Amino acid sequence: MFQDRVLSGMRPTGAMHLGHYHGALKNWVRLQNEYPCLFFAADWHALTTHYEDPSVIETTVWEMFIDWLAAGVDPGKATLFIQSRVPQHAELTMLLSFFTPLAWLERVPTYKDLVEQHAERGRDILTYGFLGYPLMQAADIMIYRANKVPVGEDQVSHIELTREIARRFNHLFGREKGFEEKAEAAIKKMGPKKAKLYRSLRQKFQEQGDEAAMGEARALVEDVVNLSLGDKERLYGFIEGGGRMILTEADALLTETPKLLGLDGGKMSKSSDNAIMLREKPEVVTQKIRRMQTDPARVRRQDPGNPEKCPVWNLHQVYSPKETRDWVWNGCTTAGIGCLDCKQPVIEAINAEIAPIRERAGQYEEDPTLVRNVIQDGCEKASDLADETMRDVREAMGLNYT
Repeated sequence: MFQDRVLSGMRPTGAMHLGHYHGALKNWVRLQNEYPCLFFAADWHALTTHYEDPSVIETTVWEMFIDWLAAGVDPGKATLFIQSRVPQHAELTMLLSFFTPLAWLERVPTYKDLVEQHAERGRDILTYGFLGYPLMQAADIMIYRANKVPVGEDQVSHIELTREIARRFNHLFGREKGFEEKAEAAIKKMGPKKAKLYRSLRQKFQEQGDEAAMGEARALVEDVVNLSLGDKERLYGFIEGGGRMILTEADALLTETPKLLGLDGGKMSKSSDNAIMLREKPEVVTQKIRRMQTDPARVRRQDPGNPEKCPVWNLHQVYSPKETRDWVWNGCTTAGIGCLDCKQPVIEAINAEIAPIRERAGQYEEDPTLVRNVIQDGCEKASDLADETMRDVREAMGLNYT
């Protein structure tokens, strides 16, 4: 069993908005206090759809990192890095491509939809790189042996594909020569009592399918200090009767995030000009929200409205306590309050939330080397972890040449 490790990334799109904050960054800040975490800028993934204009990527990467840091992602707790600065991602992607069936990639639910969506915008992404982006996502995860990946429900299929690829790799390449003999030798190193217990738990799992027994056996192996990582990987695989577990099978870490819509009621997006940015000035936040469209039925102040037909209500769902929401609902449906009255609590709540973010961002804006040093350090740490995995992968695939 590998150490718990969380991995997540974003394509570099520049400065972050409130949708990014509530959809991912707040969760990252929480997770970094619970697990070792790696968060990366997926610049190679950005090239799968924006290869014709890569010049913006470098600038947007640094803007994105500033917002991550300002939002509370702590480089003392999490490793922040750039995907392309760790070329082992590309090597593992290529090696995985040799045995990943083409049909696995073509069945990814979002593939055809995204090809059509980009075609409507005049962009041709019917490329080898775009077809293979789920494979690179799998490599991003497996290169660090991350076993927890925070995703929404729409991304679960990508994690399942990653699990299938890891399973196929372990099946094809985990059966090293003399595997059973090496596993038996590793069992003896556990000592008589633990070895007997391990064999009993393994038998219980294999004969009865007892998942609890498998969990106990894995925990038992994990606690033995005199076993090498290679021996532990063999014993994890031996429990199930398979081979050495070289690549881990990640689990989707489903997280409930509030659905924060844009100022027009659609998906919040900078390109749609309906977003509130994390470093927005208070007066700009006030202006944007005051100009928001409300229920079209409220033509006059005395006309009652329906909050469910008003984009401002979505912001109340995220930012306002129950008593405020009740006040808004009653006031709107009875015309007891005006639209500007309704918007004021949201303005105050959003400005209160982003004020410390804007303040923390200031130090990185004034001294860009602070960000670059954090990322340089993170790239080195990520590269060291990736090297450990690639050493085992190359050995398993007969590419060590020692």
